[in-house]
Amino acid sequence: MKALLSTAVGGPETLEMREIDAPVAGTGQLLVAVRACSINFPDVLIIEDKYQIKPQRPFSPGGEIAGVVEAVGEGVSGFKIGDRVIAVTGHGGLVEKIAIPAASAYHLPENRSFEDGAALLLTYATSIHALVDRGRLAEGETLLVLGAAGGVGLAAVELGVAFGARVIGAVSTEAKAVAVLAAGASDVVLYGAAPFDREQSKALADKFKSVLGPNGADVIYDPVGGDYCEPALRSIAWEGRYLVVGFPAGIPRLPLNLTLLKSCDVCGVFWGAFAARSPQKNADHVARLFRLWAEGKIAPKVTETFEFARGGEAIARLASRNAIGKVVVRLG
Repeated sequence: MKALLSTAVGGPETLEMREIDAPVAGTGQLLVAVRACSINFPDVLIIEDKYQIKPQRPFSPGGEIAGVVEAVGEGVSGFKIGDRVIAVTGHGGLVEKIAIPAASAYHLPENRSFEDGAALLLTYATSIHALVDRGRLAEGETLLVLGAAGGVGLAAVELGVAFGARVIGAVSTEAKAVAVLAAGASDVVLYGAAPFDREQSKALADKFKSVLGPNGADVIYDPVGGDYCEPALRSIAWEGRYLVVGFPAGIPRLPLNLTLLKSCDVCGVFWGAFAARSPQKNADHVARLFRLWAEGKIAPKVTETFEFARGGEAIARLASRNAIGKVVVRLG
């Protein structure tokens, strides 16, 4: 079978398409013919050895897939050959076939495409865990989402709206602002490109405050980091919750005096570890996501698709930080 492999540390240009042996379904596993693989920012980092997980090479990037069950391993119940499934794989998804733990798979509804299915779990499961478990977002509160036009950002916007919050998105371009408003945000803040000097940082904080209003943001969802962190934190409400989700703009240095002045919480969000440590809570969140999807309150925003041979280009698209919503690679 064909696989897009990372054989050396580097960017998307280092990936190689190779023929490798197809896996088999072991005990407790499903063999899945991959039809679509969603690309996420960890795929940019993992091939550069900048992610917290460093697989042994050669390996395939690609953290979530949708496909068709081709074989069912011993001890597996609830699945059969021909079932359409989705799963988060962490890595290894840019292959024609993959063996996955059956416990990680979910049935894909017949009325949903493989592309949409592949784009659901990682971003929405991260965001629902962040907003519900870590942020304790309540109806009527104000949510500020940084990087709001990205995959996790749009998921957070939609979920915030579904949970009855007032949602403000923060983005870098007018095109991204349009996408965020279409997802249900009440307003949008446009910010410039970092790094910021002291005056630019203060100006951005003032811009956040002017849109959020005098009470500030009860919850701030930050999948961006870098110089955007401090201005956002300065706009947080009394006893607000700042959710640390990711750092594509760099790991920020946080002035802890701000947390004292606002009596606020800074909360780390590590969905993968949460799902492993609390599988039933995670399954409950995923079940809620499927209900919200069926009700039309959330929907993966797949804005670009790439054929398998162009999988490296899809990762490069994420690395550019210009993508809106989700980027998906089609296989099969």
